[in-house]
Amino acid sequence: MLDQVIEEMKAQAGAADALGGTLKFVLDDNPVYIDGSGDTNLVSQEDKDADCVIITSLETLGKLKAGEMNPMMAVMGGKVKIKGNMSLAMKLQSLLGG
Repeated sequence: MLDQVIEEMKAQAGAADALGGTLKFVLDDNPVYIDGSGDTNLVSQEDKDADCVIITSLETLGKLKAGEMNPMMAVMGGKVKIKGNMSLAMKLQSLLGG
């Protein structure tokens, strides 16, 4: 499941405009790091500091991507935690296929 999510993120991140910063997802304690500080978004499983960190479960991420869960309600309900640069978090729709 995690490998599939990473492959999808790589495909979507490569097609999207560079984020202008670094972003890290922590999915069920597994890091997925997106470095969008250059010309392209590079996705890896490095556990490095990022401008924005999003902590959630693979299950919640799947529901968000499928449109089964409202992102704002997920944050308000504690299913998604966001730390750092909120403007980077707002750019996520392009990476999640939304």
